[in-house]
Amino acid sequence: MESTSNPSPSFDPDLIHAIYKHVWRKKAAELEKNNGASDVGAGPSRKNVIPSGANANALKLSCELLRQFVVEAVQRAASIAEAEGATTIAPTHLERILPQLLLDF
Repeated sequence: MESTSNPSPSFDPDLIHAIYKHVWRKKAAELEKNNGASDVGAGPSRKNVIPSGANANALKLSCELLRQFVVEAVQRAASIAEAEGATTIAPTHLERILPQLLLDF
């Protein structure tokens, strides 16, 4: 259920879709390059086809997951900064929380 009383900023689904498409194209080019060396003259097989679209709900979920990841990273880095007496989050604060954050997600 979405809450309309406190809308929080999120990532644009079109941006996330564009990022996915970029990665898919890059992966397809790598597959074509790797398969092209061994399968000269062979057409593309169905199992090597990279998707070009994404379900709207999957994009919304991806945006929300990315938003939650960023919020959690900022909160953890802010805790470290506060413990050190800093008033701003520095890149070193993010570097310190990143390993555990990646393990948690």
